[in-house]
Amino acid sequence: MSQTRDAALVLSGGGINGLLLEIGFLQGLRQTSLWPRVGWIYGTSAGALTGTMAALDRMDELERFCLELKPEETFRPNRLWQLPLTGLHDYALPETIARKLEPPERIAEQLAAAPVEMVVCVTDVTSERPETADHAFERTFASRTTPPDVMAQAILASAAISALVLPVRVADVIATDGAWVRNFPLGHAYENPSVHEIVGFRYLSAGWNPTGESLARLKSRLERFRAVPPVKALIAELERAGERHARGEPPHLADMMGRLMRVAVARNSSIEERWAAERDATMRELAALRRDLLSIADRPDVSEEARAALRARLDASSFPLKHERALPVTVIRADVGPVGLDPGFRPGLTWPVEVKRAVIERGRALAAQVAS
Repeated sequence: MSQTRDAALVLSGGGINGLLLEIGFLQGLRQTSLWPRVGWIYGTSAGALTGTMAALDRMDELERFCLELKPEETFRPNRLWQLPLTGLHDYALPETIARKLEPPERIAEQLAAAPVEMVVCVTDVTSERPETADHAFERTFASRTTPPDVMAQAILASAAISALVLPVRVADVIATDGAWVRNFPLGHAYENPSVHEIVGFRYLSAGWNPTGESLARLKSRLERFRAVPPVKALIAELERAGERHARGEPPHLADMMGRLMRVAVARNSSIEERWAAERDATMRELAALRRDLLSIADRPDVSEEARAALRARLDASSFPLKHERALPVTVIRADVGPVGLDPGFRPGLTWPVEVKRAVIERGRALAAQVAS
């Protein structure tokens, strides 16, 4: 007899460290009795990538891909003169996936036929889109209802760190990293009436702490041209930026973008969890209230007419929720602890394989916290 698929996985964004933790976590989860019950995966950013490969049961293949992955194969720094027009980095990951794994469109075709539905979240920055409460600058794309070519673009757009690269087009949407609006898409799993249990993995970032090396390196390169007035002015600006860095202030716009993104990601993830907890508490309290009222109605001193009226009122009650029940939810929150990769993408950066393996193993151990 086939296993009923009534569980959902929710995977957050988290850059390279979150990606590796999720690989290990999902590999560990695959050994539990929950795995055959998974019918939906909701993912943002890194979670969109790991979720896609998990839905296809290709986690070991993704692990091998990531162990070989180099920083410049994800986001490749642009030249200084390009920055005003192209963003800080070139989005190299789609090309790398196509070359070393499989063309994203082909992966999306397989995803459409998979027994697990993948849902990814992107931030909608389409300029002509009117602001409404229903729109909320977010779009979701589901593998069973989205054409594979569009789904492939949606997965890649969700993982495009917008502090680094320009947005990409996904059908009629100008889309970028979903972490801005829904880094941990727990609410979408709740809204699915077929879901009876949720397991989530939320990456907790240790923060972005630039060393200031790039400023010092650029200043050193320019020193030989100090006699040129514009270069002299630029060196002065770099010195002021270094002073801001020493005071713990943003030394430049890229650092400010990184800080703002971290605030947005942490805040919307925390709100997502708080909303879920408050919703479950509300549903449990409403169920208890219903039981208490029905118990009072069954007392012998309550007339049959009053009893019938109370039952009718309770049966007619409804609330603005997609399905009125509490759900068993397990959320694993994790950082990389004492291990981890430098999440930056500066020239010359390396990601040691032994560190990658340690992060994956840390994620794998976390799966033990999910009850079988």
